[in-house]
Amino acid sequence: MEKKHGLDIDYNDIVIDVKGVSKSFGDLHVLRDVDLKLFNRENLVVLGRSGTGKSVLIKLISGLLTPDSGSIHVLGESVTELKVKELQKLRLKIGFSFQNSALYDSMTVRENLEFPLVRNKRNLTRAEIDAEVEDVLEGVGLSQAINQMPSELSGGQRKRIGIARTLILRPDIMMYDEPTAGLDPITCLDINNLINEVQVRYKTSSIIITHDLACAKTVGDRIVMLLDGKFERQGTFNEIFETEDKRVKAFYDYNFIV
Repeated sequence: MEKKHGLDIDYNDIVIDVKGVSKSFGDLHVLRDVDLKLFNRENLVVLGRSGTGKSVLIKLISGLLTPDSGSIHVLGESVTELKVKELQKLRLKIGFSFQNSALYDSMTVRENLEFPLVRNKRNLTRAEIDAEVEDVLEGVGLSQAINQMPSELSGGQRKRIGIARTLILRPDIMMYDEPTAGLDPITCLDINNLINEVQVRYKTSSIIITHDLACAKTVGDRIVMLLDGKFERQGTFNEIFETEDKRVKAFYDYNFIV
């Protein structure tokens, strides 16, 4: 067991296991025989430039795409072998935080949070629903926004509510797709800290897809770097960038972290 961000990570408990996975779209080879493991209660950052296959990886793990070869196991289940209903059940254990927050503009914050809860847990009482909504809003630090419309929120607040909407089903695994995209530096820092807080409070295992080095450095217990369809480097932030590989150095220089 190793403790980071105040949380025990169990490196003997693999919650996602990707082995030998390849995926192409015509002549475009996006992933080439990749292996990847996510451990229980770990924040794993998948780092790479835009268009390198990071989001494709998430879709493969969730069964939205099928690999050309290889195997994917999530929480002990073989994703490629599950039937539709079994796959839908597994997806309820995976929370997705999208770049655009995926909120319904015609619903209040409360209604946005209630929607997935009522849809998937039909036997809850009004008191139980209220308690769940209040808990996740407290968890993301926006209890006061419960009756606001998404249009009344800042970009950072919308991102927080999107994360709360994902957390309300209490997923075992969180998937963050470019969580700091389009946000100013101060708000990015807030969202990075929130990802760490979610890991501790809700005991999640997470994959964070990003090309933002500040995000990777702040939230990553472990980082893997996707280069030319393969995970060429993995380790801590410093270990990733202690190299003379021009592709890695160029990526670092582009982000320009002091």
